[in-house]
Amino acid sequence: MKSTPKPASSPLAAAPGPETTEQEFAALLSEPLANSWPAQPGSASPALAAVRGRLLGRLAASQAASRPMVTARRLRLPAQTLAPGVQLRSLYRANTAQPARPGEPLHACLLELAAGARLPALAHAHLHREWLLLSGTLMLGEQLRLAPHDYHVQPAGTPSLALHSEDGALLFLRESTLPAQPGEQPFTVHDQAAAWPDYAPGIQRRVLWQREGQAALLYRAQPGAQVPQHRHGHDEECLMLQGELFLDDMLLQAGDYQLAPAGSGHRITETDTGVVIYAHGDLDLQFED
Repeated sequence: MKSTPKPASSPLAAAPGPETTEQEFAALLSEPLANSWPAQPGSASPALAAVRGRLLGRLAASQAASRPMVTARRLRLPAQTLAPGVQLRSLYRANTAQPARPGEPLHACLLELAAGARLPALAHAHLHREWLLLSGTLMLGEQLRLAPHDYHVQPAGTPSLALHSEDGALLFLRESTLPAQPGEQPFTVHDQAAAWPDYAPGIQRRVLWQREGQAALLYRAQPGAQVPQHRHGHDEECLMLQGELFLDDMLLQAGDYQLAPAGSGHRITETDTGVVIYAHGDLDLQFED
């Protein structure tokens, strides 16, 4: 029985992603793409070389601009089992050997609970913790029930609560070393009871928590909405809840996360689909002329 020969692999077998290297992109510009333009006597090679050079130059500039950013794709993250039916996927973990940047989280992660799963109260009650339920339903402790897009703050020094989900849940957790202010207490923002104030054309913004220029926020933007070029005074975290968003040349989709360090910036922030985003960073964006 004869075996069927496998077709030769093509450089176009997979579309380039945001992590595509210059070598991989160069392969995409070779055969068969090189023959996509009709040959013009005496001019085909120089013209193709010029296009190739411009594309590789744009790729190099894009990679340089995105190098300080930390991007995590939910579907590519390894899972760590914390308890039966409970998995953790780390989005960002700070290097504690380096001085912390303004607004830098200690740890940001996704917690996924299967139906009926329980997680005991977390240790290290000295940490400031923020919880955002992405899907499903969740009990924090015995009395606090969270629905999708509900947000809860646990200031440093307040007791941690056990987690339980009857039907399964996906939860975002952000931990930092931010100390508690005198008299600060845990509080919850329930999505169904919270307003969506207008922020900019096509964009609404909900301030969930704020202190000394930094904030936790939800943004809801209509298709085609844009944010002008800006820089970050604090680390800016962006977690995609719904839709798709371009941050410069990086396309983020639901479940994706990006951290832009303090001092960095974004030239392009726009959506073709409309989005709902959780963000943690500057309360007032630092727009550039």
